[in-house]
Amino acid sequence: MEFISRTQIIVALAAVGLAVFVLELVRRRRLGEEFSVLWMAASVVIAALGFSTPLLRLITRILGMLFESSTVFAVGLAFAVAVLLYLSVKLSRLTVEHQIVVRELALLRHEVERGGGPGEGA
Repeated sequence: MEFISRTQIIVALAAVGLAVFVLELVRRRRLGEEFSVLWMAASVVIAALGFSTPLLRLITRILGMLFESSTVFAVGLAFAVAVLLYLSVKLSRLTVEHQIVVRELALLRHEVERGGGPGEGA
């Protein structure tokens, strides 16, 4: 019988708690489905590491780490970096879209103030 450490139990319970929390946020419409898939995938990976001692040891050995807790920490850190990168890309795209909308609004206001309707030629 494999020994399950206290750390693994805490990690597994935290992953289950995270999954329940994400589902609740989606239910209340405070988190979009697009992001919930990302968070649920992270919960599954963390739960798999927490519940499966052989898998955790194998990944720890492959990565050349000394402790299983370091592997869990590294996976969490990698996830955080991936989320930050994804959100940076989304923010950049939204910034460009915002600038386009602001320019279009300024042009429409200029047309209205000139007395012509939108789309009317000069």
